[in-house]
Amino acid sequence: MSEALQQLLDTLTLEKIDENIYRGQTPKSSNKRVFGGQVFAQAMRAAQDTVPEDRMVHSQHAYFLRPGDPSVPILYQVDGIRNGGSFTTRRVVGSQRGKAIFNTEMSFQVVEEGLNHQADMPDCPGPEGLENDNDRWNKLIAEHSKATAKSAAEHRPSLRPIEMHSIDPIDYANPTSRKPEQQVWIKASGSVAELALHDDQPLHHAILAYASDFSLMGTSLLPHGVSIMSPKLQLASLDHCIWFHDSFRADEWLLYTMDSPRSSRSRGLNRGSFYSRDGRLVASTIQEGLIRLHQD
Repeated sequence: MSEALQQLLDTLTLEKIDENIYRGQTPKSSNKRVFGGQVFAQAMRAAQDTVPEDRMVHSQHAYFLRPGDPSVPILYQVDGIRNGGSFTTRRVVGSQRGKAIFNTEMSFQVVEEGLNHQADMPDCPGPEGLENDNDRWNKLIAEHSKATAKSAAEHRPSLRPIEMHSIDPIDYANPTSRKPEQQVWIKASGSVAELALHDDQPLHHAILAYASDFSLMGTSLLPHGVSIMSPKLQLASLDHCIWFHDSFRADEWLLYTMDSPRSSRSRGLNRGSFYSRDGRLVASTIQEGLIRLHQD
C-alpha cells in the first residue's frame, strides 16, 4: 500500500520547466484515459507553488475539456490573476499536444478566524470492520468472465493509493435501484509523513482533491440500477469543484458522504462532504458528470 501511495506522491510532484509552467506525468496503467482526479490535483499543486506559504487553497472550480492521454506528459500553465491582501487567485490550463484538456480556477486565503457553524456529521458505523473496497473489487474481477474482469479493471485502476471502506457497498455486477446516497470512509493508504518530502497541509489538500473524484459520479446512477461497468454506459466528468473548510490529514480516516439531487439530459449532479473522525466538516465537493446510456 505504501508503494502505491509513494507513486501517488510522485505523481503529485511536478517538474517546473519555466516560470509558471509545470509538467506532470501519469503512472503506467491499462486505463485509456488520465484519471480526472489526477489532473485536478496536479493543477492544484502547480498553483500552490506560485502562492505564499501562508495562503491555503479554499476553493477550486474545474472543467474537463478533453480526455487526457496517459502516455503523454501534461503541461500546466499557471496564470497569476490576482495577489490581494488576503486572497490570491490562480487560473491553470492543462494541455497535451498543444490542446487544452483541462481548465481550472483556484482561490487561496490567508488563514483567519471567523463565524463558525456546520452541518452535523451523519451517524454511521466507523471504518473498522468494514471490507476494503479494493478487496471487494478484486473478488469481483476473479468471479466473473474475462470481459467483465477487463471492464472492472479499467473502471478502478487507481484505487490502491486511497483506501476506501464503503458502509453500504454497491453491487456493480448485479445493480439494483436504490437511493442516490452513499457513505465511504477514505484515507491515503500509508503515512504521508513517512513518505513525503514535505508533509504539509497543501499536500493533504491535493491528496483529498485527487480522492474526491472516486465514487462521486456513480452516485447519480444508483436510482436507475445501472452499473458503471455497463457497456452501454458512457461516463465522463464534466466539471468538478471542491471547497476546504478546515485543516485535516488525508492519511487519517475521513467520512465521504455523497448524494445526487438530480439527473437529467444525460447528466448527473453529485454532492459530497468530508468529515473527520471528530465530526468536523473539513471539505465539500460537487461534480456534474456525463451519464449517457446508449440503447444499442
